[in-house]
Amino acid sequence: MTLTSTTGPAAGPVARSTTVDLLVIGSGTGMSAALAAKEHGLDVLIVEKTDYVGGSTARSGGAFWIPASPLLARSGSPDSPEQAATYVEAAVGDSTDAERWRAFLEYGPGTVEMLQRTTPMKFLWARGYSDYHPELPGGSAVGRTCECRPFDAAVLGAERPRLRPGLMAAPVPMPVTGADYKWMNLVARKPGRGIRTILKRAIQGIGGQLFGREYMAGGQALAAGLFAGVVRAGIPVWTRTSLVRLVGDADRVTGAVLEQDGRTVEVTARRGVVLATGGFDHDIAMRHALQTRQIEAGWSLGSEGNTGDGIKAGQQLGADVALMDQSWWFPAVAPLPGRAPQVLLAERSLPGSFIVDAGGNRFINEATDYMSFGQQLQARERAGDPVGTMWLVFDQRYRNSYVFAGALYPRMALPRAWFDAGIAHKGSTPAELARSAGLPEDAFVQTVARFNENAGSGVDHDFARGASAYDRYYGDPTVTPNPNLRPVSGPLYAVRVVLSDLGTCGGLRADRHGRVQREDDSVIDGLYALGNNAANVFGATYPGAGATIGQGLVFGRIIAEHAARVAVPA
Repeated sequence: MTLTSTTGPAAGPVARSTTVDLLVIGSGTGMSAALAAKEHGLDVLIVEKTDYVGGSTARSGGAFWIPASPLLARSGSPDSPEQAATYVEAAVGDSTDAERWRAFLEYGPGTVEMLQRTTPMKFLWARGYSDYHPELPGGSAVGRTCECRPFDAAVLGAERPRLRPGLMAAPVPMPVTGADYKWMNLVARKPGRGIRTILKRAIQGIGGQLFGREYMAGGQALAAGLFAGVVRAGIPVWTRTSLVRLVGDADRVTGAVLEQDGRTVEVTARRGVVLATGGFDHDIAMRHALQTRQIEAGWSLGSEGNTGDGIKAGQQLGADVALMDQSWWFPAVAPLPGRAPQVLLAERSLPGSFIVDAGGNRFINEATDYMSFGQQLQARERAGDPVGTMWLVFDQRYRNSYVFAGALYPRMALPRAWFDAGIAHKGSTPAELARSAGLPEDAFVQTVARFNENAGSGVDHDFARGASAYDRYYGDPTVTPNPNLRPVSGPLYAVRVVLSDLGTCGGLRADRHGRVQREDDSVIDGLYALGNNAANVFGATYPGAGATIGQGLVFGRIIAEHAARVAVPA
């Protein structure tokens, strides 16, 4: 593999015209397809539009939701294929083709085993991380979410610079898993568990550096582990290489024309092309036309290369699309100019806080899963009653107790820049806060009174916050009887909330084998799609943490097995 310097921050092989068995376009969960194909003896090539390997996977929390796997069974999970099918059927309903999610469940357990064979990764079950809709038949309050244990990215060697950076850099090297996050967030309320977790990860991160190791967690760990498997298998990855067009016709795809650094090459793919280019996260015109005007350019947390290239290329050959109004929505702190939004996960569930719309009214169970949060905003917009500017309201006790926006530790003051930019406001009374934030004073004062009445009783009679096991997972276990509710008092803060996302999840319609379909359900031979390049396997639903990554990994294996059975044209 010849490396060459680039104008960007990474290096990579020089693209050339060639022939392979399987061409994978996109280096997030597309790496799963490459690894599975290599196990079947196929000659595989991965190409990536940006400078970095890892796609949106490397920017994510890195969890994967794959029910009834051997990993879960060994960890003591009571999950079964029958329970998982019952749950997915109840959650998804008729919003997508049942054959897709049934194939996902069938191939999921073997995918976890494949990843354990083909990569250096070790996985853990995030026990207690509830499904997002655990109250549905087959739902699980102990959850089905797994993630990669802290991973040493130093094993990538010379390829390490090409791994996509994460969203935030820790002040000290600390590989914080999703399972760790809950307790670190509660360090002021549960200091014993929180401090032990912080010390454990700090020792692992700092101590690892002394021995030449670079431990990382979350999406970076998963991306690094997949990339390490790819490197070990000898699968080339061309970075800075974008899709120009697919080669073939409406009947069969035989390859693709690609561009790297202004040069075009053509790659012939004997068994097929896998589109794994992500969604259309950063095509803001498409998003405004198909989804909502409540999102602005730069607010999506998906990889910057996700501009819908694979979706558009498929459509040019007659492919059908579905669920184009859907995204993995995520409420976030409004960003300062030139900055990325900071997602709000546990912050929305913790007691002593609530969210209001532009009218100063609560409108949602703040602790609901993030995709449902965005869908409720979309529904109001379509009904002609947009939410408008949103505010997360909390008191000083809340600020003293919890980590906020991933970087502000308990008792730390909100940044002065937030106040200067109008992102944050403070008031000694509800009325004063309303005037500062531009909220209707009477309505907001009434909202505070009503919230306090509910919170004081421990029951949210308006929006049922705390009724679901998922709500309670990110609550404060020291607050009773409802870990998600406490009346607010004293000086109040308001921080502006915007609708961000982890990527779009509408795309090319595909069958149970991952083959791209036309409107009449026929397939375009030689063309596959997975991840956010394809329409969500779960329709308009997010069943559990890591379902987006889980389906990409599993359909990578499904596609590889199908491609391995394809008869190569003479």
